[in-house]
Amino acid sequence: MTRTKIVDALKSTRYGEKINVKGWVRTHRSSKAVDFIALNDGSTIKNVQVVVAPDDCPVTFCGKEASLKDVTTGACLSVDGVLVESPAAGQPSEIQASTIEIYGLCDNTYPMQKKGQSFEVMRKNAHMRLRTNTFGAVMRIRHNMAMAIHTYFHEHGFFYFHTPLITASDCEGAGNMFQVTTKNLYDLKKDENGKIIYDDDFFGEQTSLTVSGQLEGELGATALGSIYTFGPTFRAENSNTPRHLAEFWMVEPEVAFLDQEGLMDLEEDFIKYCVRWALDNCKDDLEFLNKMIDKTLLERLQGVLCDEFVRLPYTEGINILQEAIKNGKKFEFPCNWGDDLASEHERYLVEEHFKKPVIMTDYPSAIKSFYMKQNAEQGEGSVGYKGAVAPGPTMQGTDVLFPQIGEIIGGSVREESYDKLMGEVEKRQMDTTHLWWYLDTRRWGTCPHAGFGLGFERLILFVTGMQNIRDVIPFPRTPKNAEF
Repeated sequence: MTRTKIVDALKSTRYGEKINVKGWVRTHRSSKAVDFIALNDGSTIKNVQVVVAPDDCPVTFCGKEASLKDVTTGACLSVDGVLVESPAAGQPSEIQASTIEIYGLCDNTYPMQKKGQSFEVMRKNAHMRLRTNTFGAVMRIRHNMAMAIHTYFHEHGFFYFHTPLITASDCEGAGNMFQVTTKNLYDLKKDENGKIIYDDDFFGEQTSLTVSGQLEGELGATALGSIYTFGPTFRAENSNTPRHLAEFWMVEPEVAFLDQEGLMDLEEDFIKYCVRWALDNCKDDLEFLNKMIDKTLLERLQGVLCDEFVRLPYTEGINILQEAIKNGKKFEFPCNWGDDLASEHERYLVEEHFKKPVIMTDYPSAIKSFYMKQNAEQGEGSVGYKGAVAPGPTMQGTDVLFPQIGEIIGGSVREESYDKLMGEVEKRQMDTTHLWWYLDTRRWGTCPHAGFGLGFERLILFVTGMQNIRDVIPFPRTPKNAEF
């Protein structure tokens, strides 16, 4: 008999039809006359109830007779039976079992028992936590967000562009990169100054795992017009926080002939599309997470769609934060002009002051990357939004700040002038050895362009209401943790 997925069985009204379902046991309870088995196969958050009359339903395991006592939480079953309308509230149908085959037994050491487990315990059992209701919901939403991203960009004329995972350049300039080498680490070849020689390495030079596909993505944009990358990135940053991973996924569109206003429009439209997709396609999972994880989740998601994002220059944001401090607000970190805002500052602006998402613009150039375009005529004493004075040069950044998360998107207009870009490179005393190809795009047929980076796991955090980024990726990679 052909297997029916549980999501389809629950939608079916073909009562009286014989069907086969397969899945894992969530619960099993017995009474004198009948047993009830809640079965789930991962296709939906909902279980199908299997009703078993013990005397009329043979149970087998490996071709031999078995007992209903062997059907424990976590066991894997194949059930043949008749689909019937359920008399119980909250479930449209159930299956009256005729035969049960046990594929896999599960003893009482199974870590994902019916009783609640802490997220910390589940992280230690990441190979089994995917079978729980919570992580099943999160992973289905993660899949849907990936589909939303690809669909959005395809519908808007972007090309999916694959950038390298192994690179000799450091996009962010922070140096927190994982090295890639085939060298014998116990016998490293060095020069007279003690520096490692890489001419005998696989690539003949020092290489690392990428922190971003942006620089290569800009090459695609200057040829194809509009591209996006979507793939894993890596940072060797020793950060044990609920917002950081060593391996994570980034979505990075780059668009030729796009200015700052157009970039902000793209950021807002894109993220609203993703949220709307989740609400339209993940109803059952979101309702479960709204009930079990964050009771404000659905309201917050709807709020993103209803509100226009605030567009707030950094200088005015600093003024708002400093005014809040004068009125008694306590922050752990300073927030003077020129400081890189901490998550607490970003969340104050979004959650307490404006109570809606914010796109923060025009950051001080000194705290942002070398490739970001400076605002024209920005210098000492320049006047910005609502008369706010920017004490120094600013650049055309467009970072999207979200409730519960802080920064979810980091974007900017890219500097297209070769002379200006080289001036910034020299000012920062950057080594351009591995950036010659990037600089060539400004020498030959340069064009205005802009783009942003979305941390995919941060999007999943927001859409699911989960509180730790390690719980929205199947197998988190963090300092001292590379299991599974």
